[in-house]
Amino acid sequence: MQKTFFFYDLETSGLSPREDRIMQFAGQRTDMDLNPIGDPVNLLVKLSNDTLPSPGAIIVTKITPQQTLADGLSEAEFCDYIDNEIFTKNTCAIGYNSVRFDDEFMRHTFWRNFHDPYAWSWKDGRSRWDMLDVVRLTRALRPDNIFWPVQEVEHEDKETGEKKKVIAETNRLELITKLNGIEHKHAHDALSDVEALIDVTRLVKQNQPKLYNYLFTMRDKRQVAKLVNLENKQPFVYATGRYSGLYHKTSVAFPIAPGRNGNIIVFDLRCNLDDLLKDAKEDTSFYPIVKELSLNKCPAVSPIGVLDSETIESFADGREPLVQTGWERLELTRDQVEKNLECLLSHPDFAERMREHFESRPEFPEAFDQESNLYGGFLSRQDENLCNAIRNADEHRLSDFHPNFADERLPSLLLHYKAKNFPNALSADEIPQWEKYRTARLNRQLPSFMKQMEEFQKLLAGGVNTTPHGQIIDPFILEELSLWYQNLQG
Repeated sequence: MQKTFFFYDLETSGLSPREDRIMQFAGQRTDMDLNPIGDPVNLLVKLSNDTLPSPGAIIVTKITPQQTLADGLSEAEFCDYIDNEIFTKNTCAIGYNSVRFDDEFMRHTFWRNFHDPYAWSWKDGRSRWDMLDVVRLTRALRPDNIFWPVQEVEHEDKETGEKKKVIAETNRLELITKLNGIEHKHAHDALSDVEALIDVTRLVKQNQPKLYNYLFTMRDKRQVAKLVNLENKQPFVYATGRYSGLYHKTSVAFPIAPGRNGNIIVFDLRCNLDDLLKDAKEDTSFYPIVKELSLNKCPAVSPIGVLDSETIESFADGREPLVQTGWERLELTRDQVEKNLECLLSHPDFAERMREHFESRPEFPEAFDQESNLYGGFLSRQDENLCNAIRNADEHRLSDFHPNFADERLPSLLLHYKAKNFPNALSADEIPQWEKYRTARLNRQLPSFMKQMEEFQKLLAGGVNTTPHGQIIDPFILEELSLWYQNLQG
């Protein structure tokens, strides 16, 4: 099979991959030159009766739970389709902030529905890539021939507490497309966002092909490890959302110690450790100056030599183009980096201290239940075979299927899987078990749901029809959410 990209985006019931659910999946396959292959995919996924969505999320997406029930696939049907038709062999899945958001939702959805939560992104030539950090590094190092948006945001002075409006850079898709003359009709609609992402990817590839091709290879953790490792430590350029937007979310970092789960702890060489040690009250004070770099999350990294080249940044408002080296754009100097590295290396105990600090912290939050306990361990081969049997079983077979799982997470997963996808397969004893779980889950979500509903209703009552973020508050959507809640209680 030929190698292809599959650009995809999700709209969800909230922000937590463990607690919230996919409501819309949209995507488009392309060849490696970004030419579309086949028709776009646009699916709704039924929201099950154990979930209260975030009203704020629904106001943004305008997808109601009732709409998903009328037009959507069940989660089981959705997972089968995605596994068999979308993330096929030699497919590279691409999104925008997908590694930390969309991919996590996909993993948890596959987990709940007895599909392998990992194979879709690595097995048989599959891979994944995230264009957000690619865009960040392009903006920082090679901004030439692309217009880059800024926006007015509210900033609070840490010393005085005074709030004021400031101009800050932003990498929001809908603003990049608008500034560069790319059509993007409906931001926060998954399919419209996918179309915009393909265009922005093409914009980067056409204007900075060398950087584009380099970062494409760096989606492979083995390639990242050649640059960022503990055997041959060297400074490198690193773009991450954790670094300050004042410097294009980019700095020069240095590997200092092993982290959790194969990660590497890195230090931001913009900072001087002696100065930090004077002010730090506890180890958490060093974050994100000291942070974990995940080799398998497509980090945007490059050799430090790229900072020596000059770039030309043009401005959409007609200002004179700005010619700068990479060092100047990041407001760093080689001397500053070398001085801070020398200081860092003069404290060999600091690296061990940071290793112990990260090791003492759980990598994943405590699971609410077994549905959110994806990272509780890997399955045995025997349990993998049983999961395969469950996926291929119909309602009649599931009603009489009582597998002897080795993993203690799977029995409750099976109960929930049947209740949400094949409710007639539940036995008389299983129905009250499901209702007990469903009630507890809804009660956990209820306070946040009610708080948001009351806030939006209060705004409407006061004659305000937009949220603080500028989203239109549609009374119809609030009415639909109220009906959804009432029906779940009944």
